Amino acid sequence: GIADAYHQILPQIRLYRPTNFSPITNRVASSGVEIPNCMLSHVFQQYFILLIITDGDITDPDQTRQAVVNASNLPMSIITVGVGEASF
Repeated sequence: GIADAYHQILPQIRLYRPTNFSPITNRVASSGVEIPNCMLSHVFQQYFILLIITDGDITDPDQTRQAVVNASNLPMSIITVGVGEASF
């Protein structure tokens, strides 16, 4: 499903700078992901996968690091894919 979505949206994507990952990371982390109040149940209702496709270096590394730390206990994965000739 991810590959199909990628191919469908690819013609509309325009890569540009700055490359700030923290806003989207924070947005996905706050979009309905909740930790159950009762830790007896470790079953989450949703699992999020944030796929970031980038053509450059992260321009907000400190904020991105903090966003990832803040989201680290949530049911989500963050996948970053570098495209192009930049140093990743």
